[in-house]
Parts: sequence; structure tokens; C-alpha cells
Amino acid sequence: MASERDAGDTMALRVTVQEGADPRRPTAGRRKKKALCLAVVAVLLAGGTGAGLLWDGQDGTGSEPESGPKVKQIAVVRTDMSGSREMQGMLGYDSPRTIRGAGEGRVTWLPNRGATVKRGRQLYRVDERPAVIFYGSTPLYRRLDTPGSVGRDIRVVADNLRALGYDIGAQPAPGTVVRQQASAGATAPVTPGPGQGETTPPAGPSPSPDGGAGQGTDASQEGPPSPGPSQSTVKEGDGVLTTSLMSAIKRWQKAVGMDQTGIVDLSDVVVTKSAVRVSDVLAQPGDEASGDLMTVTATTKSVTVPVESLDMGSIKSGQQVTVVLPDRTTVPGRVAAISTVVQGEQGQSGSTGQTKTNVTVSLDDPQSAESIDSAPVQARFQGESKKGVLAVPVGALLALREGGYAVRLSGGRLVPVDTGMFAQGLVEISGQGVNDGMKVETTA
Repeated sequence: MASERDAGDTMALRVTVQEGADPRRPTAGRRKKKALCLAVVAVLLAGGTGAGLLWDGQDGTGSEPESGPKVKQIAVVRTDMSGSREMQGMLGYDSPRTIRGAGEGRVTWLPNRGATVKRGRQLYRVDERPAVIFYGSTPLYRRLDTPGSVGRDIRVVADNLRALGYDIGAQPAPGTVVRQQASAGATAPVTPGPGQGETTPPAGPSPSPDGGAGQGTDASQEGPPSPGPSQSTVKEGDGVLTTSLMSAIKRWQKAVGMDQTGIVDLSDVVVTKSAVRVSDVLAQPGDEASGDLMTVTATTKSVTVPVESLDMGSIKSGQQVTVVLPDRTTVPGRVAAISTVVQGEQGQSGSTGQTKTNVTVSLDDPQSAESIDSAPVQARFQGESKKGVLAVPVGALLALREGGYAVRLSGGRLVPVDTGMFAQGLVEISGQGVNDGMKVETTA
């Protein structure tokens, strides 16, 4: 009997609670002394898994404790384990954005809520002049009216007109030097030659219009030399406002109902990454065009999941996710983006906001959630997986006072074990003498 108690002391810390009447104080009656032995095993688990507890009690007469988790026998099993984690998210359309009118005038037409607007279609009208959707990543930031202008915004216009079927002519290759003309006319690309590698003309007499080497102003000409046109070097991703491109702009303007000027104003084009869906209309016909007109989103849906910083270690871009819809059907997806959002205000002492991380999950089959505009969903992140490992319930683990863990066999013998993966209430175990089908004690 003494040896069994010694083994129990090695297994876990015991706390003896003594209660009873004080013999020096008169009482209504004397209560019998009771001894309650409590063995507590706390197993800290990653991912919020609970602790395994084993209670073992005795009193002076050997009776069972009045309360506490019951102990039962269970077999060690060989199984596959997967450390998935489920979090709440919100299903909705991607990339919400507010559209604000550019320039002056009155709104004369707006789309209906829920409408989809694609490339080349009008998003709204101001003074009966349409604002048309172009796809791209660079918005128009200037009036395109100078032949020979170079920039990424011009590339957006050129690419979209070509995609809409307009012949825009050849665009100068990267590295080509072009001259900006003061007025409409032919745009002559200039191929860099000897001594002509600068993007701006050198100081001194201006070069001749044809750009020939060694040609300058006549020294005998009266009056100061007139300044030459500015030059720019075409970079990768740039477009050039050539004569042929301006002619294509005129043909496009005629088709959409604009004046055929060959000039693109800021209010003529709204640049988006792809087709947009009108989620809300904020203005009405007759309002000033300079205010907020509508909110739009992409036509695809995704799930946004707010994630605590402690949980971010196991989430990576491209990771597989299972999305559980409100009707309990599941849709496969992947982690598309991980972004940090600061919520709060910026004060004199610095930021007073809280930093949160949003994980965006894209759906492999967007059509599967076509009937849902917005809804709370569950996102199940797939974690580490192992096949064919030995596992027991977490409640079968006993924390040894000298360190490490053990399981108790049905006969009372303790077997030290090494722990591995924790998942869904199970823990992977290994060690000498640990076999598939072996009976161990666990809390009920």
C-alpha cells in the first residue's frame, strides 16, 4: 500500500485539505475528519486546446471522493491527425471603393444598385458627358492634350482602346526619346544617337526639329534662339500620346457620344482594376458632380477574417481554407492576402489605435456563393497534418513532478511518453512500450 502511494506522489503533486471542529471551541457536534487528495495535471496546448485533468482521491477509510471527473479505460489508437483551426469571417464582395466625381457639373445619370459595369461602359454621366470604365492600376492624373506626352496614365488609355478594338498605331519602345509638341501634330520619336542620351535638351541653342546631329541655329540669325520642345525617354510601362493614338481617341469619343477632340479629360475615364458592381448609390440626378456618387466593389467575392496576432504564426499566403456557408455547405478556398489595419486616431503622443490583421480568403469556385451578397461564415484553416500516428485523448496525459508526461495503464503502472501534435482533443504520443491498442486511463 505504501509503494502505491509513493508511485502516486511521483506522478503528480498532492494537496491535502484538512477540515473539522477546533477542539478548543464548543460546537453543536463534532464532524468526522476528512482527507481529500487532489492530483491536478495541467497540460498547456497550442491553439487553445484545454488541459487534461486526472482526479484521484482517498480518505482514511479508502472510500471514493464525493465528486470529480470519472476515470475510464480507452485504447491507444493509430490515426491521422490534422490541426485545423476555425474562425469567424465575413463573406462579401472584394475591394470596396467610393467613386467621387471629377470636375464641375451636374449629375445627369447614375446606374442602379447591383449593376455590373465593364470596360468601355459608362459608369455615370455629368452634363450628359459619360464617364467610362477603363481597366488599369494607374488613374488619370492630368489632362491628356499634349502630343508626345509620356506616362503610365497614357499607357492605360492606349491599352484599353486597343482592347476595345481600336487601331492605336505603334507605340515607341522603352528607351526611345520623344519630343512633346506645343500643339497637335505629328509626334516624332527620336532614337538616341551619339551624344543624345539625355531626357532634356542640353543648354545652348535648341536642336532642329528633325533632331539631326550637328544641326543647330544659324549664328547669323537675328534675335535670341527660340526654346526647343522638351524631350522624354520612354520607360518600361509608359505610353506615348502619338498622333495615331489621338486619332483612335477621336473615334472612341464619337462612339460613346463625346465631342471628337482627341483630348482625354480627368472626368472622362474612371480607372478600375476590373469590372465593378455598384453596391450603393450615394447621389441622385441634379446633384453636384464633385461629391461622392456611389460605392462599387469587384464582381468577385471573398471572405475577410480578423485574426489575433497570436494566431498568425500558423497562417500563410496560399494556405488551404474551407469556408462553411450559412447553410452549412462548404466551399474550398485559399489565403489570398494578409493585411494589417490600424484602427483609431493619431494623437500628439502617437497612434492611439489598435493594430489588427485581416486575412482575405478567395474562393476556388466563386459561383458557389453567387446567391449570397454578404453573410457571416466560418473559415477553417488547414494546419499541420500527420498520418498513422499513435494518439490518446488529452485527458490521458499525466504531468510528472520531475518533468515530462506519462500515461497510466489499466493495472496502475505509469509509462513515460513523448508528446507530439495536439488536434481536436487528441494528442500524439510515442515512447518505449507504447503500442496500438494498449489500454490507458483517461478522464471521462
